[in-house]
Parts: sequence; C-alpha cells; structure tokens
Amino acid sequence: MNAFKNKRILIIGFVWPEPKSSAAGSRMMQLISFFKDKGAEITFASTAVKSEFSEELIGIDCKQISLNCTSFDIFISDLQPDLVLFDRFMTEEQFGWRVAEHCPNALRMLDTEDLHCLREARRLNVLKNKLFNLNNDLAKREIASIFRCDVTLMVSEFEMELLQTNFKVPSFLLFYLPIWVENETLDLPSFEERDDFVFIGNFLHAPNHDTVIYLKEEIWPLLSKKFPEAKLQIYGAYPTTKIKSLHQPKLNFFVHGRAESSFEVISKARVLLAPIRFGAGIKGKLLEAMQFGTPSVTTTIGAEAMNGDFLWNGCISVSPEDFTEKAKELYQSKSIWMQAQQNGFEILRNRFSKDLFEITFLEMILDKFENLENYRVQNFIGSMLIHHFLQSTKFMAKWIEEKNKA
Repeated sequence: MNAFKNKRILIIGFVWPEPKSSAAGSRMMQLISFFKDKGAEITFASTAVKSEFSEELIGIDCKQISLNCTSFDIFISDLQPDLVLFDRFMTEEQFGWRVAEHCPNALRMLDTEDLHCLREARRLNVLKNKLFNLNNDLAKREIASIFRCDVTLMVSEFEMELLQTNFKVPSFLLFYLPIWVENETLDLPSFEERDDFVFIGNFLHAPNHDTVIYLKEEIWPLLSKKFPEAKLQIYGAYPTTKIKSLHQPKLNFFVHGRAESSFEVISKARVLLAPIRFGAGIKGKLLEAMQFGTPSVTTTIGAEAMNGDFLWNGCISVSPEDFTEKAKELYQSKSIWMQAQQNGFEILRNRFSKDLFEITFLEMILDKFENLENYRVQNFIGSMLIHHFLQSTKFMAKWIEEKNKA
C-alpha cells in the first residue's frame, strides 16, 4: 500500500536509533518502518553523533544537522517535507520554529516517547523527597511543544488523560500509539528450561539506573535471604561505574552490561524483576517480557497503562516485602508461572498488536493532511505559542549563531 507515495517525511531524531539499546530505539524503528512501508521518501536527521550501536537505516536518506545554524534552513527549504516528525519535545524546541518558518504547510508531528514532565516530577518526589508537582518548569516547555504541533503521539492512555484533564490539551492534538508488537510465534523455553531472575534496561535512562540500585540495596537482601539459591542477572547498555560496582557474584548478583539480544537473556530467565520507582510511558522491558513468555514482578508505576482490564503477567507489588514474596512464589510455582505467562500473551493480543493501530494511524495522518488548515484554526493556543516562539527563539538562535562565528 503506497498511501504516502510522493510524500516526503523528515524525522528529526534526538539520537540515532539504537533498537538493541532501548525501547525508544525500537519505537523509532517502528515508525520508520511504517512510513517506509507506505511508500514515503524518508530523511532522518540528527545533531547527535552515531555510535557503533546505531542501526543502519537502509533506504533512508541520513543527514547530520547542526544547532543554531542557518544550514538547517537551507536544508529544509530544499527538502520541503510534507510531514516533520520530532523525536521528543527537545527537538521541536530546537527546530520547530525553523520548520514553521520555512515549511509552514508541513504537518508537524511530535513523538513524546513518554511524558518527560511526569517522569521528572516522580523522580524528584522519590529521589529528592520533593512534593509531587506536575506543573513544573519541564511541563511548561513540554506542553507548549505539544500545543505547537499538529498532533502528538502518546504511548500511554494514562498520560493521554493527564494531558487533557490537567493541562487542557484538546483531544484532536493527541493520538494514542503505543509500542506495538508483531503477531509472531516464537519458540520459547519451558518453565523447566529457564533459570534465574533478570533485569534489563538502558542505564542512560534514570529510572533504570535507580531500579538496579534499589534492587541491590532493598530487594535482593530480602529475596536472597528467603531464596538463597536465587541468582539475579542484570543487563543494560551504557552501565555507569556505580552500576558496575554492584557486580557481586558471591551474593549471586551479576552485572553483565549490554545484551546482544534481549530475546536471549529474557527468554532464558524464569522471572523478570522491575521494581520501578519512577518513570512514565510504556516500559519496553515489561513488554518484551510478555513477548518472550517471561512473567514479571513490578510496581504500579511499572505496569501503568499497560494491562488495562486484563490480569498482569505476574505480580504488581506495593512494598519490598511483598515484592520479594511474590517473586519467590512466581519463580517456584509452575502453575502460577504458566498462568502469568498466558496473561501476558492476552495483554499483547488485546492491547499491543500492530493490527490494532496500523490502519487508524494511517487514517489519522491522511485526515490531518487533508484538513490541516481547519485543525490549526481550532488550535489558537498553538498558533499563539508559535508566534511568540518564532520571535524569541529565532533571535536567540541567530545571536548564538553570530557568537559562534566570532
């Protein structure tokens, strides 16, 4: 289906996609594949430097772009994209005004990954013992970015509701599109063929860093006391010195660093542990655990917006003591484990299957293309913010550009 034939799509990436490093990387590759399959001409641009783990974007025109530089104005004026996708609100802040000025008719789409202001409010509450405050400075930036765009992709229904009730964002500016999964049959190890507990996550992501420290200091002492033969395998890209120092084989706590294949490490484990204390969006590790038939024990924050009305694929815990008790029970009871595994498959079929979202996503974009002017008339706050943003950010960027020449 070539619904986007002759359509030019520019994706401005916060980083170059690393699907083997993070859920954000997988999400971006899904969006690229979607547009590519529909016949679009895709350009991916980023200010970031590629790493050895960056995905090779086959069939995609890749560009290195610069901040606060008129070279981007020339680049986008020549490209004249029909749609510009901003990867997280920070890229919209940096390049949105230039897109609006040089390609005013391009559909501006924002992919949040997760709601950053929500994650930050929770982080400060947990780590700094500050009062939970969603109306923080980050929210002022992020919500403004959402209003300036024609549509924002959200991975969490909870966050969709939050934006509409707390920040009065109109529903037509939001579209629910979680990380989806393909309907495929995997050859998975049985209960008896699996061993150990596992955790996996990119350590550049603060919630993952905190989770592993919490596992080591609060959960593992309790769990290893109840279950001395238990082993916990920790995997994740970009481990810090602090994370590496937690490696203690004598305590059956193993830190391995980057995993070449999340399927290999998660599918071989019997239970995934994710006592996530703050964060937002959809947790990629928990979604992969369901795909790979591995039950999990997590928190209400971890499971947020994932299972809907369906039973969790394991346990949702409220305290370290409860967490350890449920982890042990899930690990040792085959009947409980197998039911939890089936619960995960049920969640995937009913809430994350690609078939549930692909057509509605396509229809939404085509509708935005056809009725863009009408939608923008309804979004007065967005047009007001763009007007003032153009004035302030434009001249700040030009000042920086001139300063850099000196």
